[in-house]
Amino acid sequence: MGCGSCGTKDGKPSGCNSNGGCSSGGCNRLNVHDWLANLPFSDPAVSCRIVEISFNNGSRKDYFKNTTLHHFNKGEIVSVEGVSGFDVGTVNLSGELVRMQLKKKRIPEDSAEIKKILRRSTEVDIQKWQESKSREKEVLARSRAIAKQLKLVMKICEVEIQADGRKATFFYTAEDRVDFRELIKLYASDFKVKVEMKQIGARQEAAKVGGIGSCGRELCCSSWLNEFKSVTTAMARYQNLSINQTKLSGQCGRLKCCLNYELDTYLDALQHFPDHADVLHTAKGNAQLIKKDIFKNLMWYTLPDSNKQYPLSIETVKKIKALNSKGIQPEELETEEVASVSKTKEPEPQFVDVVGQISLRSLERNAQRRKGARGQQQGSRDGGQGMRRQQPQARPQKATRDEAQGTRPQLNKPSDKRDNRGPRPQGKQIKLNRNDQGTPRDPA
Repeated sequence: MGCGSCGTKDGKPSGCNSNGGCSSGGCNRLNVHDWLANLPFSDPAVSCRIVEISFNNGSRKDYFKNTTLHHFNKGEIVSVEGVSGFDVGTVNLSGELVRMQLKKKRIPEDSAEIKKILRRSTEVDIQKWQESKSREKEVLARSRAIAKQLKLVMKICEVEIQADGRKATFFYTAEDRVDFRELIKLYASDFKVKVEMKQIGARQEAAKVGGIGSCGRELCCSSWLNEFKSVTTAMARYQNLSINQTKLSGQCGRLKCCLNYELDTYLDALQHFPDHADVLHTAKGNAQLIKKDIFKNLMWYTLPDSNKQYPLSIETVKKIKALNSKGIQPEELETEEVASVSKTKEPEPQFVDVVGQISLRSLERNAQRRKGARGQQQGSRDGGQGMRRQQPQARPQKATRDEAQGTRPQLNKPSDKRDNRGPRPQGKQIKLNRNDQGTPRDPA
């Protein structure tokens, strides 16, 4: 089911304004599927009355009490209590799943700090909400200009204005502490709102901006990740990754959060490997450890005089360590055979001609025959033209008046119809009559 912005207007599809997909929840960041919504409960009165509301397309979430008699479903627009006014948000979660989230975040369900849901949003509430949202881009540009005039080392990332337009929250990033007391006064006098400043980190800024990661998918912080753990280069070393800052850094400029995903699996697998086995003493020199392969349970070493890599099993490394502890240096390293996994080649599909198999030789023969036939035809044409050039007087000419009274010249052209009648006796004169146009005509 698509959102309202994905419909068609004037016969043209408008597309998704959030540059996401409705099936994956791209229109609402940090979207959650309520998998307990359709489960029946024995006592509905004991169900959780707390509802999770998302603001600004999911970039901010908060919990509110449902003191009304209405049941709110996911996606409904509701009006909630704000700072000396009201705010408008979208229902993100309701029911028992919210109770699990409260336990996870250690928020008591009967806390007095949890605000209330006022009502379902009316047309007036939605109109004021849209007017406030339309001001955010203008306020963001103006707020950045004011901070630049005051020469403050900070960056205004996002501005969120309350639905009734009485309060504005400015999210900013800064490396050090910033004295923005004068900045708040200018903001309050210029925008006529109550100002609240919130400092966020680089990871939270990337989550608000959004984007596509190096894996080709939407950023985890924009789609589902809401808790950021510290990431160090030691996590990359445990996973045998090269310490390359450009490859290990995300769009926020910090180390990628996905380095934590498989860390526990690597730590469990590395428990079987011997400790303090970075150097092994042999007769050829000290073998240095390069990497550990947890999938094949191998440890790779190199000797100082060669670039060759020697794969050793865990038992072999423990055995050499035991010999080194006794002062014995083995002459050679007992390497393991690493079977190269060769991919089976799939049989290539052969071309099958429906008409019949065609060979190149038959095509060449046909081409040569065609060339010979064309050459013969061209030679016959050239020969005919030569005969015509040698006998230019073979074509009969129109008889003049003197020739009509005298004898008719004999035609030597073999293709003339008159030659087929047989030879004519010499000296016999042919009388020709004239037609109306003056051309001689045979009386026969």
